Amino acid sequence: MRTSKQIFLIALCLSATACGTKNQSVESVHQPVVSRTDYVFDANAGYNGIATSEAARIDGWFQTLELGYGDHVSVDSGDGVTDNAARDSVSAIAARYGLLLDERAPLTSSRVASGNVRIVVSRAIATVPGCPDWSRDHSANFGSHNASNYGCAINGNLAAMIADPRDLVFGRGSTGTTDVTMSSKAIKSYRDKVPNTTLKNETTGTGK
Repeated sequence: MRTSKQIFLIALCLSATACGTKNQSVESVHQPVVSRTDYVFDANAGYNGIATSEAARIDGWFQTLELGYGDHVSVDSGDGVTDNAARDSVSAIAARYGLLLDERAPLTSSRVASGNVRIVVSRAIATVPGCPDWSRDHSANFGSHNASNYGCAINGNLAAMIADPRDLVFGRGSTGTTDVTMSSKAIKSYRDKVPNTTLKNETTGTGK
C-alpha cells in the first residue's frame, strides 16, 4: 500500500514539473516581436506642391503622432506617378522632425484620389509576448529547464529602449564613413526640446 502511494506521489510531482514553459537551452524562448502600423493622411496637391494651409494640416498631424526618430515617412502620388513638387513640400515638413522621406511608400488599403497625395507614416514597435512568465514552478526541476521567465527582463528592456525597432529585424550596416551631423543629431534634438534652464541645471548644477 505504501509503495503504491509513493508511486502516485512521484507521478504527481513529475506531472507538476511538466507544466509551464519548457526551455532546456541557454537561449530565451521569449524574443522581441516587431509589428508595424501605417498611418495615412491624404492632402490636396497643386502644380506648385502643397499649399501653405494644407502644409499646416500635415504639420499638425505630425505633431499629433509625435513624429520622431524610428518613424518612416513616405509619399504616394497614386498610379505610380511621382509628384516631385508635393514630395519636396512634405520633405521640408518632415525635415523639421529630423527625418528624411523613404523612396517608396508601402501599399495602403485604398486608392489615392486624383489631385491628392497620400502621406504614410510607418511606425514599428517591439514587444515581448508572454512576459512576464511565471508558469513553471521552481520547487522541482527534473528536466534541467531554465526558469519560465528567463530572458523576459533583458529582451523586454531591449524592446523598450531600441530607437528603431526595425533594426531588430534587418540590422544596420556601416556606411564606412563618419557623419558628424548624424552623430550629433540626438544631442541637437534633445537640446531643442528641453528648456535652456533645465540644460543649465544638468550641465552646471546651477539654477533652480
